[in-house]
Amino acid sequence: MKFMKLGAKVDIFHTDGNVTSVATDLSSDVVIKVDDAQLHLHKFPLLCKSGKLQKLIAEAREMSTNEIDLEDFPGGNESLELCMKFCYGIAITFNAYNVVPVRCGAEYLEMTEAIEKGNLIYKLEVFLNTSIFRSWKDSIIVLQSCKALMPWSEDLKIVARCIDSIASKTATDPAKVDWSFTHTRTPTATVTSVEHSTTDLTSPPWNGIQSRRHRVVPKDWWAEDILELEMDFYWRVMVAIKAKGMAQDLVGEALRLYAMRWLPGLSKEDSAPRPSAAASVPCEAIEVAGKHRLLLETIVNLLPAEKGTSCCSFLLKLLKAATILNASPSCKMELARRIGLQLEEATLDDLLIPSLSYTNNTLFDVDVIQHILEHFLMQDQSPPVSPTRARQPGESRRRTRSAENIDFSESRRATCATHSSKLKVAKLIDSYLAEIARDPNIQVSKFVSLAEAIPDFARPVHDGLYRGIDMFLKEHPNLSKSDRKRICRLMDCKKLSMDACMHAAQNERLPLRVVVQVLFFEQVRTAMTGGFLLHDLPGNIKALLPPSQVQALEAASLQDAGTPEEAWDTVHHDFNALKGDLANMKKRIAEAERERTNIQIEAVKQSSKQKATFPFPSISKKFLGKFFNQQSKGPIEVTKGSDTSTKDSESSGSGNSPPGKATVRTHNQSVT
Repeated sequence: MKFMKLGAKVDIFHTDGNVTSVATDLSSDVVIKVDDAQLHLHKFPLLCKSGKLQKLIAEAREMSTNEIDLEDFPGGNESLELCMKFCYGIAITFNAYNVVPVRCGAEYLEMTEAIEKGNLIYKLEVFLNTSIFRSWKDSIIVLQSCKALMPWSEDLKIVARCIDSIASKTATDPAKVDWSFTHTRTPTATVTSVEHSTTDLTSPPWNGIQSRRHRVVPKDWWAEDILELEMDFYWRVMVAIKAKGMAQDLVGEALRLYAMRWLPGLSKEDSAPRPSAAASVPCEAIEVAGKHRLLLETIVNLLPAEKGTSCCSFLLKLLKAATILNASPSCKMELARRIGLQLEEATLDDLLIPSLSYTNNTLFDVDVIQHILEHFLMQDQSPPVSPTRARQPGESRRRTRSAENIDFSESRRATCATHSSKLKVAKLIDSYLAEIARDPNIQVSKFVSLAEAIPDFARPVHDGLYRGIDMFLKEHPNLSKSDRKRICRLMDCKKLSMDACMHAAQNERLPLRVVVQVLFFEQVRTAMTGGFLLHDLPGNIKALLPPSQVQALEAASLQDAGTPEEAWDTVHHDFNALKGDLANMKKRIAEAERERTNIQIEAVKQSSKQKATFPFPSISKKFLGKFFNQQSKGPIEVTKGSDTSTKDSESSGSGNSPPGKATVRTHNQSVT
């Protein structure tokens, strides 16, 4: 810590209770009152240094009194005493803790160069500019001390100069940083860096001293050092740091650390304020909640706009805190928009945001999750506009356009939701549906609207959705028949796995028609995979069920309908519809089989005709007939396969030969 010594005389100030006097041979001739304290001093040393006291002493002389009351003196009695010691030339030491109060007190007393060269204001300004503002730690300490001295410290530009000093030092190369008092305190107490180093800082060095050369400083080394700043100062420091060009992910990490430090319920060690504590001291609880609400909204306003600069879990914790603290709707909607951009990173526990609304008695806030999901699905509908980039000197126009196209494609890929992310979100929402279905006060419309928001292609398997529907039916046994059908209509029985189909077939809570559909599609899937043919299915679908399940389904159908006759009519109607579908499928399969058989027969006939064609087309049949009449007078034997028949030569010359391979023999000559 930097310090400055002024004066050389021995301290002759003595304090007895609230009265401070100077031990000299001369009696005091002026009394200065600050708050409840009194300082018995001498006029001559004060008139040489302070323009304000010159005026006040002159006014007091006219009023025939030696008492001067400084009601609004900045810094109080301690600051005034240091200023008076400077006037007496007593040795005093200034550091980061007392320089701001004394500087404000010197400004109040008008201890300027116009009164005397080398006065207190000049010396303190030199100390601030050459030592305090060049030190990282001293700048933070001075900024913290300015809170109690507003608006003096603000008017003297001490706050602005401290903030500029802190922001400038955060832009320093981490390899050159050796002044972070939080990071260098102990190796194990370092702030969590966004880019973790592989160096083991917890292992002791060989000589027992941590080598500064081998110590790795994280890029966000400054984040923990400024955690103790007041909210107003922290906001201004972060604005200045962002203006200096700090990386957005480091800004997001610093805001996360500050929120974990000061907002209740975000860290595992802290917990949210309980209603009992708020009820015991309502005024204090309301005041504390107001401060926390203002802090939360400030952090949300400081969050970087880029996607991925803050983790989704942290944003959901902020949203949960915003719900508990009753933050403004704009703050909640902004958090919902940011969360929607990276919803695939969330977990089920993060989505379970409690509902504190007076309009309903639900356990969880389903509406805000609906808004988050809408923002997630809207990413593909509104791609960002390509940022413009100035053409560098010597760069061709074609190269610039190509670079802009690359930037546009990369930014679009960064903001559009991928297919894998939509699959993850669909599974996450299905798990969320199963969790909120346990709430007996959840409305059917909210459950259905949230389930329908997921696109169909994002749910290749409906097992998770079936689990949520089953849980909803279990926790709401008094649902009407229409509501049960409305909920079950969300599920596609063709997308259920084998285990889910087995469970659904034995589920007594499902409507009878849904159970029949599950059995039907399962049998069709089994037939398509080679289990058995469709015409092997029994005519009555009830034969597929065990007797106990048939009785349960019949009992359930009787409960759904008003009278037994209506129940059996509904059951028969469902069975007849399914049997009609089966009959149509059997008919189409039979027609396909007949067509296949006819095609095979026609193919065999065409092949036989081609093989029966004579191999010498240039020789006429008339010439062959004459040739056979002259050369053979005996019978001609015609053989086809294993069948042999004897015919006259006249019948062979008729040209009517059976299809297939024929052999003609006459004497010892044959023609095939």
